[in-house]
Amino acid sequence: MAPMASMAHQAPLTHPVAFLARRAATALAAAAVLGTAAAPAAYADAAAPSASPKKLPDGLYGTKDPQYDGVWRQSLALLAQDTVGVRPAASGVRWLVGQQCADGAFTAFRAEPGKPCDAKTMRDTNQTAAAVQALAALGGHGDIVRKAVSWLKSVQNDDGGWSSMPGSPSDANSTSVVIGALAAAGEKPQSVTSKKGGKTPYDGLLTFQLGCDAKEGERGAFTFQLKGAAPNADATAAAATGALGKGFVVAPADQRADTPVKPLNCEGSGDAKKDHPERAAAGGGAYLVAQLDKNGQHLRSAMPGAEKQPDVGNTADAVVALAAGGHGAAAAKPLKWLEKNATDWAKQNGPAAYAQLVLAAHATGTDPRSFGGTDLVAALNATGPKPAAAAQQDTGDADDAADGGGIGVWWVIGVGLAIGAGIGFLLSSRKKNQL
Repeated sequence: MAPMASMAHQAPLTHPVAFLARRAATALAAAAVLGTAAAPAAYADAAAPSASPKKLPDGLYGTKDPQYDGVWRQSLALLAQDTVGVRPAASGVRWLVGQQCADGAFTAFRAEPGKPCDAKTMRDTNQTAAAVQALAALGGHGDIVRKAVSWLKSVQNDDGGWSSMPGSPSDANSTSVVIGALAAAGEKPQSVTSKKGGKTPYDGLLTFQLGCDAKEGERGAFTFQLKGAAPNADATAAAATGALGKGFVVAPADQRADTPVKPLNCEGSGDAKKDHPERAAAGGGAYLVAQLDKNGQHLRSAMPGAEKQPDVGNTADAVVALAAGGHGAAAAKPLKWLEKNATDWAKQNGPAAYAQLVLAAHATGTDPRSFGGTDLVAALNATGPKPAAAAQQDTGDADDAADGGGIGVWWVIGVGLAIGAGIGFLLSSRKKNQL
């Protein structure tokens, strides 16, 4: 869940922080290639945010370069802690609050938060929306949240959606994360309309879904950006959650009221039309299930020219999307696979990855403190300042799990090259993986 995409990859290069990649402005290719827990990818081709610090600031989660995903990984870490009853360290919250610009926007990283943002400061909707979700959940930051939401509304595109960088074409990932932020802040996304055209976020989001005029195996999928582009699992997972008006935190599914996953019905009329968000979400969920490996356990992705490999980050995002739609049975196998295979990935990728797994566990009613034998909460806590207060169960020592969470500059450059060579796909939002 950070700017680039997801961290679902088996190696740092293959699966960065999940959301991060997806959200990158040039993230389409990245989104398809990377995974689910990354940070916004817009920074690859644009003016860079503040220079990387030689020494990480007090309160920041992770030990890796925060230049491209600082606010993203911080927001996910704080949000995941709050979700499981852990009160984050005051220094961690202060760091995030201090990253906001006077106009309400956030960028990935400001090395000198005391210095006012100027026209060269690269404001990012993904980072801003992530911060809104975290600070709204923590409470006590009403003015900051309101200013951030006001800024997000001010950069809404005419089609009702958002791009990672204001002024660029809308993309499914950015639009989805902003919908989650609006809902977290107490707004009704369907009432937030564009100044020109009066389009809602859902109007914008549904334009990225492939309907009955698409190939049979692609129906119900979402593309990252332009309609007519290839189906993208990363964008589909984000959109299937966003279409339901939900953000990163999804309430545990009611196992007694499980909803079977059904592909987009293209027989006759009626259900053949993806004419409202809930139907769109259901179609996206069915597409995700169809994209799982032959054992129904995980999604796959690959860097250009490489063989497809398990995508941990996108799989975690898919689990959350399925849980959001009430498809608990469909999420069961991927969840079990994550319990067995995701902890090494999280250790490599850091706080955003741990947070992503914590939120996937929460959405399915699974104990994140006993996730395949790993205490994800203790591991997440160990990536940042000691929490102010934690639930009694959180007593594990996970110092060896605190491995940082962003994406290194080398990784971003690699993704940028891959994107340039392949598509300019997503000049928009996340560098995750398009499966």
